[in-house]
Amino acid sequence: MKTITIYTDGACSGNPGPGGWGAILQYGPHTKELSGGERDTTNNRMELTGVIRALQTLKEPCIVELYSDSKYVIDALAKGWAKGWRAKGWIKSDKKPALNPDLWETLLDLCEIHQVHTHWVKGHAENPYNNRCDQLAVSEWQKLK
Repeated sequence: MKTITIYTDGACSGNPGPGGWGAILQYGPHTKELSGGERDTTNNRMELTGVIRALQTLKEPCIVELYSDSKYVIDALAKGWAKGWRAKGWIKSDKKPALNPDLWETLLDLCEIHQVHTHWVKGHAENPYNNRCDQLAVSEWQKLK
């Protein structure tokens, strides 16, 4: 199985407001940048969308090293929260509805195809790939303002 490194980030101007996402996929010497945006969204939806769009570009099952500065995404995947929400009909342990079940459903389905290993990185810090994803995401929401 191929090992792909993916960096993602999401951004929003206002929450909700115009938002954008960015992703960088790396395989050996190859690098691909992806980005997109939505007029009326939230930061968390853009964080999830970046991961989803990156995974959707993979043409075969892969080992994925996923880097994100979103604790929402990383913790929900790594700690099994999202799987638990789905198992309980998108209800969290506090009995409140889980947010973004449509995106979580898609992401969890993709995680069943790929072996995803999550890594949290500090945002707006020293990681050049995370910073580039942030630039891509911000550029996308700026187009929508």
